[in-house]
Amino acid sequence: MRVSLIQLDVDLAVPAADRVAEAARLVRGRAGDHLVVLPELWAAGGWDYSGWEAGAEPLDGPTARAMADAARDAGVWLHAGSIVERDADGARYNTSLMFGPDGGLRTTYRKVHRFGFDSGEAAIMGPGDGPVVLATPFGTLGFATCYDLRFPEMFRLLLDAGAEVLVVPAAWPARRVEHWRLLARARAVENQVFVLACNTAGTQAGIAQGGHSMVVDPWGEVVAEAGTEGRVLTAEIDTALVAKTRADFPVLKDRRLG
Repeated sequence: MRVSLIQLDVDLAVPAADRVAEAARLVRGRAGDHLVVLPELWAAGGWDYSGWEAGAEPLDGPTARAMADAARDAGVWLHAGSIVERDADGARYNTSLMFGPDGGLRTTYRKVHRFGFDSGEAAIMGPGDGPVVLATPFGTLGFATCYDLRFPEMFRLLLDAGAEVLVVPAAWPARRVEHWRLLARARAVENQVFVLACNTAGTQAGIAQGGHSMVVDPWGEVVAEAGTEGRVLTAEIDTALVAKTRADFPVLKDRRLG
């Protein structure tokens, strides 16, 4: 299985429509991949709270339509990162979009853990209802977003729902990038899964982004890792390693609950 994480350098001085067009171009360039992943809130700006109202979209809005077209043109499964979703009642959510190679929207995930300690995202966005997984021809994907990485209990729920590959888009800042690198590996090791962690590069609203998108295997080994610049990180993974790891080192059988 070939996966590509597109670590976008999100420049909020560039019009959102131009950023969407560039992301679509990069996705179209990944024809032949199985799965392509974009970061969190790359169209609206992960740290530009002031722009979220204007940038909020329904699930069939312009960003979603552009990503659906790009996925279909490239023939790839596309995790299009997340958008500021505005639902029919006007509520806002940090919502990830997962498209199939036919361009169809296969599932969505509303971020459960909102960052900000009662301000910023935590004040503006509503929380998601719970974990989401999706069966694909190359394994079962489980979804999380950025700050979710700090809450291991959520990943146990994804594990119990059958997740073999965890897809984690983010807009994680540079000043805590070592936490990002540590937590991505920890979630892989403790759940014996692959982790595809796709971060942003550049600077958003004065906040330097951490980059270091990573592909981590079920042993916690880093298969591929980006630096701090915008780039496409591509790796070959074999999801059969999940079952093999769990058989060779059956730590999950020793879980005790309650």
